Amino acid sequence: MKSEVIVPQGNSDAESDDQSALRSFFGTAALMVAHCAGMLDLVALPVWVGTLTSAYKLDPQRAGGLVSCFLLGIVLSSCFFAPRLNRIRHRIAIPAGYAAAALVFVGCAIATLYLALAGLHFVAGIAIGCSLSLTHGVIGHSRNPHKLFAIVGLALGVFAIAFLSAAPVAIAQQGGNTLFKVFAAIMAVAAVVTAVAFPAMKAKSQISQIEAPFSKAVWFGMIGVSCMALNQAMLFSFVLRIGLDRGFGITAVTSVLIALGLVNLFPSPLAAFLQRRVPARSVVLIGPLIQRTLALTICLSSTFKPYALATAVFPAVMIFTHTFAFGALAQIDRSGRAVAATPVMLMTGAAIGPILGGSVVRFLGYGSLGMIAALMAVIAVACFSRLAVASMRGQ
Repeated sequence: MKSEVIVPQGNSDAESDDQSALRSFFGTAALMVAHCAGMLDLVALPVWVGTLTSAYKLDPQRAGGLVSCFLLGIVLSSCFFAPRLNRIRHRIAIPAGYAAAALVFVGCAIATLYLALAGLHFVAGIAIGCSLSLTHGVIGHSRNPHKLFAIVGLALGVFAIAFLSAAPVAIAQQGGNTLFKVFAAIMAVAAVVTAVAFPAMKAKSQISQIEAPFSKAVWFGMIGVSCMALNQAMLFSFVLRIGLDRGFGITAVTSVLIALGLVNLFPSPLAAFLQRRVPARSVVLIGPLIQRTLALTICLSSTFKPYALATAVFPAVMIFTHTFAFGALAQIDRSGRAVAATPVMLMTGAAIGPILGGSVVRFLGYGSLGMIAALMAVIAVACFSRLAVASMRGQ
């Protein structure tokens, strides 16, 4: 597999083709590992919230609040690091961020007080937000950001299968704090891999020194992604509890989560294949509407089959749509800062989602989640309409 990342022009001429290909392969692998570790919440939300409610005996609102603390940390960190993408030594900062997160999750496995867990979640988010922002910024500077983002998205799908298959069983057998031990191990692996093999970004001379303010289209596109991320986090945090509370059984619900992991293997390669075959405008406008339909099905269905089918494909819609939105943002903003702010887009919505969803479930029940999802979908479509027009013009 050939990495899409452009290596500076230093001594590359002296390298053999085999050496260059090997470096390219390991560089792409490091990007995949970094993306999977940084996007852990996208995969782990139902197990995360489910563990906090069952093993730690927290109500849905307080459980969602802890995850929101983590996501808020990512948002604030990304807000700081994304604008400074081209001035940071990312090959040092990225492994350092993941190493710090590993240590913090070890602390989470030991902590018992709610406030201590909240603080540790926030600090872990700060560390991961730095690493993830810089990772996405490097992808944004590649020759084909859409394709490379699809590649790391495929890796996330494979990671989801492994995590959702193994983590719930391990937690059930060894206790709730096993969740944080698993998180710590994931971050430690990411720290080692990125320290050894993370690829170089474009040479400074290849990056525009003029970093103009984002256009309105970029801002609207970021808001649209945030709206979809809010729906994703709000619903996905409680799909496990919805299934169990409706009497579908732990075995059936777990099988749905495993099927979800298998389904998630397809949207990223499909997005790469359809990059020049389907207009990005159509994808970003239709994606939120499909997400809305699936959310309503999950929240309102009283039988297993509609719930299972909607849950299994729910994250895939976000992955597929976001790949096209990522490519469009990279096309409009050549500095790489917009896509480096991907954690801001995703986690702003995701940070609100768990605690908002927990509050709605606590006071109004599961059915009301679908109504909020429908409203967010309308806002997302309105925002993406501005991004789509600018992308078609190449602005």
